[in-house]
Amino acid sequence: MTTFPAIRITRDEATKKTAAALVDFPEAELMDGDVTVAVEWSTVNYKDGLAVTGRSPVVRRFPMIPGIDFAGTVLTSAHPDFASGDAVILNGWGVGETHLGGYAARARVKGDWLIKRPAGLSARAAMAIGTAGYTAMLSVLALEKAGVTPAHGPAVVTGAAGGVGSVAIALLAKRGWHVIAVTGRAETEGDYLKSLGAAEILDRAELAGPAKPLAKERWAAGIDAAGSHVLANVLSMTRYGGAVAACGLAAGMDLPTSVAPFILRGVSLLGIDSVMAPKPLREAAYARLVTDLDLGTLEAMTREIALTDVFTVAEDILAGKVRGRLVVKVA
Repeated sequence: MTTFPAIRITRDEATKKTAAALVDFPEAELMDGDVTVAVEWSTVNYKDGLAVTGRSPVVRRFPMIPGIDFAGTVLTSAHPDFASGDAVILNGWGVGETHLGGYAARARVKGDWLIKRPAGLSARAAMAIGTAGYTAMLSVLALEKAGVTPAHGPAVVTGAAGGVGSVAIALLAKRGWHVIAVTGRAETEGDYLKSLGAAEILDRAELAGPAKPLAKERWAAGIDAAGSHVLANVLSMTRYGGAVAACGLAAGMDLPTSVAPFILRGVSLLGIDSVMAPKPLREAAYARLVTDLDLGTLEAMTREIALTDVFTVAEDILAGKVRGRLVVKVA
C-alpha cells in the first residue's frame, strides 16, 4: 500500500475534541477528484492555525488533512485543462476544511479548483504568497475597481505585520500609496513594516475601542484583516467617497458601527472572499502579483518551515506572534 507523510486531524466523537498528528497517510484514502498533484509547498494561514489547533470548527469532515493552499506538479489528470507535469496552485475551495488539503505529499482535487502557476513564479514563491498574499491582491483589485487612487489620500492596512497585511503594504506602496500600517506590535515591528513600504506606523490600540459614528477623516482607502472595533474605527475615519476592503476577522466577526460612514460620507465597504472566487479573478490576481510584488521583498518577509513545525506555528499565528509569510516544505 502506497503511503505518504501528511498531517491528519481526527476527532473523538464522544468528547468532540480534535487532535492533529503527522502520519503515513494511505493514498487509497484520498478523496475523489480528477487531478492528482505531487504537493511541493504549502503555507500557514490564520485559518490553518484554527484548524490544526481545533480552536474553531473550521474542519467539517474527519479525518482531515489541513492546509488550505498548495503548489505542486500534476501527476495524473482526467481534466481537459491539465496534464501530467503541469505546475499548479490551489487556494481555498474548502480544501483543508471539507476536502483533504495541502499538508501532505499528495492531493487529489477537482481540476476546476486549480490554476496554472504563472511563468517566473516558483512553487515556493507561490506559497510565500499563498491565500494571504492572494487575498491582499484581491483587496487591491477591489479598491481599484471602486475608483480610489493614491491621489485621494493615504491607505490604511490593519493587521499589518501578518501575512495579508505584509503583502498588502508592499503592493500598495509599489502602486504609489502613502501607507499607514496598523499593528499591535509597533515597537518590535516598526522597522520591518517600513522596510515593506509603510510610511507611518499606527498602534492598534488607537482603533481598538468603540468607534464614533464619524471620526476625523484620515485615509481614503483601507485593507482590513481584523474586523470588529478595528474595522468600525477604520470606517469612521475614512474620507468622503473612500473605500475599505474587509478580508479578515482576527479581532472578531462582529462589526459594531452605524450607517453614518456609508450614507453621510459615501464610504464603500468591499467584501473580499478568497475561498470561492472564480478562476478568471484568481488568474488576474496572480498575474498582477507577478508584476506588482517584488520577489525580493516577498522573500524578506518569508520564513521556511517543515511539516513537523506546523503544530507549533499554528499556535503562534493565533497568538499574533507570526511576522509576514510562512512556507511549508512538503516534498
